[in-house]
Amino acid sequence: MADLEEGFALTAVPLGSGPDGPLGVEQSDKTDQFLVTDSGRTVILYKVSDQKPLGSWSVKQGQIITCPAVCNFQTGEYIIVHDNKVLRIWNNEDVNLDKVFKATLSAEVYRIHSIQGTEPLVLFKEGAVRGLEALLAEPQQKIETVISDEEVIKWTKFFMVFRHPVLIFITEKHGNYFVYVQKFNSRILSKYTLLLGQEEKCVIQSFSTSVGRKFISLMSLSSDGCVYETLIPIHPSEPEKNQRLVQSQLLKSVVSGTARNGVALAILDQDHIAVLGAPLPASKECLSVWNTKFQTLQTSKELPQGTSGQLWYYGENLFMLHGKFLTVVPFKCEVSSLAGALGKLKHSQDPGIHATPHFVNWETSQGCGLGSQNSEQSKRILRRRKVEVSVQPEVPASTQLLATIQKDSEKHIEVELRKFLATKRTPDFHTIIGDVIIGLLGRCKAEPSFYPRNCLMQLVQTHVLSYSLCPGLMEFALEKTDVQILQLCLQQFPDIPESVTCACLKVFLSIGDDTLQDTDINMESVSDYMDPVQDGEMEEQTAFLQNGFSPEEDNCDSCAQKLKEKPQATADESTSCPVTPKRAALLNAVLHSAYSETFLLPHLKDIPAQHSTLFLQYLYFLYLKCSENATMTLPGTHPPTLSQIMDWICLLLDANFTVVVMIPEAKRLLLSLYKFVKSQISICSELNKIEVSFRELQKLNQEKNNRELYSIEVLELF
Repeated sequence: MADLEEGFALTAVPLGSGPDGPLGVEQSDKTDQFLVTDSGRTVILYKVSDQKPLGSWSVKQGQIITCPAVCNFQTGEYIIVHDNKVLRIWNNEDVNLDKVFKATLSAEVYRIHSIQGTEPLVLFKEGAVRGLEALLAEPQQKIETVISDEEVIKWTKFFMVFRHPVLIFITEKHGNYFVYVQKFNSRILSKYTLLLGQEEKCVIQSFSTSVGRKFISLMSLSSDGCVYETLIPIHPSEPEKNQRLVQSQLLKSVVSGTARNGVALAILDQDHIAVLGAPLPASKECLSVWNTKFQTLQTSKELPQGTSGQLWYYGENLFMLHGKFLTVVPFKCEVSSLAGALGKLKHSQDPGIHATPHFVNWETSQGCGLGSQNSEQSKRILRRRKVEVSVQPEVPASTQLLATIQKDSEKHIEVELRKFLATKRTPDFHTIIGDVIIGLLGRCKAEPSFYPRNCLMQLVQTHVLSYSLCPGLMEFALEKTDVQILQLCLQQFPDIPESVTCACLKVFLSIGDDTLQDTDINMESVSDYMDPVQDGEMEEQTAFLQNGFSPEEDNCDSCAQKLKEKPQATADESTSCPVTPKRAALLNAVLHSAYSETFLLPHLKDIPAQHSTLFLQYLYFLYLKCSENATMTLPGTHPPTLSQIMDWICLLLDANFTVVVMIPEAKRLLLSLYKFVKSQISICSELNKIEVSFRELQKLNQEKNNRELYSIEVLELF
C-alpha cells in the first residue's frame, strides 16, 4: 500500500526556469539539502525540512547553465557546466561564480553524475566518459566519439552495483533506441538495441531504473500510455557484442496515449512506481502511485495547475514542478501485499508508524507451555535442518523454467523466460530451448486458451532451433494461422519438410489482406518498389528491352494476335506487384527455404489454381525487376535471388500447368512466359555460335609466349 502526503512549495517565489521547468534537482552532501538548477543562470541550495534556501549562485549575464549542478560527495564542493564546455567548481563560502575555479573543456558535456562512494563522472554528448580528476588534470584532452552520427543521448543514470560504479545512457536515432552500459571496474562498454514491445512505433517519453541481483530493470513510459520493462543482465554473456533487448508490457494505459507533455516515471521501490501525467485525454494531470506486482493504482493526487513532466525521487520525497513552483510531495510505501494493493489492509497502528513484520519460531518458543529441554531439542532439529538444506543441490535454471511453464501465468512465464535468456549460454542451450518449446506446446494443447505467443517468438529468435528440435511448433502456428511465427521459422529453420513448406505457402496465399494489415511482418526482404496492383491482375510489359527480352517482340502470329485483342498496359501497370508488400515478404520467406524437388512437387499440385496463378504472377514480377538491373539482383536486405525465382517458376509450371492453362486469367501470363522462354532460347543460340570463336581466341592466347615482342595479327570472326 502507498500514500501520497500533502505537498508543499519549496520555492517562496516562482522559479525562473522557463516553460520546461528546472534543469535538475540533485542531492547535496547533507541528506536534507538539495541543489536546484534552473534552465537559465541560477543554482539554489534548499533545506527541505525548513522549506527555505541556504544559498544562491548565478553565472554572468549572457551565460547559460547547460548541465545541472551536482555535489562532489568526496570534497563537499559543487560542480556545474555552462555554455556546454565551461566547468565551474565552488563551495558554500564562495559568492561570485565568476571568481571560482574554471576549466574549459574540448568537447560539449551532456551531464555530470555524482553519487556517494565514488568520484564524479562527466558524460560528453558524443558518448565518451571521463572521471573528474582525470579531466581536470588535462581539460583540453581529446574526447573520442562513442555513439554514431545522428545518435542523440536521451536519458542517463549513474549508480552502484555491488560497490562498483555503473553508468547507463540511452540514445535515439531515427526512432530506434540503443542502451549503453559502462562498467568501470572492467572498463567494458556494452551496447544493446532496444526492441520496442509495441506493434506501432511509439516514442519513449520517460525512463527509470532499479538494480537487482542479476539484472538492471529498465522501465519506460511510452507515448501509447503504457509502462514497459526491460531486463539488462549485469553480467552479459557477450559484453563486446551488440545485443538485443526486448521490452515487455508491465502496466497498461497508466496515462493518456494522447499526452505529449507533463509525462514522467520514477521507480520508488521493488513493487511501486510513481507516474506523472493525465490518466484520460480530457482530465488534468495527476501524480499517481502504481503497484507493479499486482498492477493496481494505489493513490493519486490531481495537479490542477499543470506540470512540466519532470519528476525527481530522493528518499521519501518526490520533486516536481506544479504550476510555476517546485513542489515536494512526501510519500510512504509499505511492503507489497494483495490486501494492501486492493486497499483492504487493516491498520491497528498509528497512521504515521510503519508496520514491522514479526516472525515467530514456534519450535524454539518458550511460551505456550514448552519446557527448556524441548528448547534444546528444537535447536538441534534446526541445526540438522540447516545442514540438510545446505547440502541440497541447486536446481538448474532450465528445470525451474520448465516447472514454471506448467503452472504459471503467461505474463510470469514471459518474465522468467527473459531472465533465463539473459544468462550465459551452456553447450546444451539449443536442446533446452527445444524442450521449453515442447513444454509450451504441450500446455497449449491441454489448455486451448493458453497461447504464449511472445514467448514462442523470443525462443525462435535465439537462432539455435531447427524443425527437428521442435517439430510441433510450425504445425501449431499453422493451426493458429500465425504467419509471423511461420515467417521466422522459414527464415531460420534449415530442415523444414517440403509438406510443411507447401502448407505455409497455402496459408500465405490464402490469408486475407485485412488480416495481414494488422500483423507485424518482417519486411527486410521487400524493397520500396513494391506497389500492389488494385485489380490484382498482372499486365504485360511493353516499354523496354531487358536482358535480350522484350514482351513486344514475338514471331508467333497467333500469340501476337491474341495479345493485340486487349489494350496495351502502361509501364507502371506492368511493373506493379500483384500482391501487397506484407504478402510479398511472406512469399519471399518460402523462396528462401530449402527443398528437394522430388518431395516438393507432389505437394505443389494440391495448391488451388487461382493461388498458383497469383504466385506465378508474383514470381514473374520479381524476374522483371531483376531484369532492370545489370547485376540481375533485387534491392533490399536478403531478397530472393534470380536462381530461386526461376526454380520456383519451373516447379509451379511442372506441378500445375495442365490446370493453370485452363484458367482465362492466366492466359496472358502464360503467353508472357512463353515469349520470355523463347527469347532466352534465342540468346543461348547466339551464344553457342560465338563459342567456337572464343575457343580459338583462347588457343591464340596460350601460344603468345612463342611470339616476338612485337607483332600484328588479323583475326576474322565468321
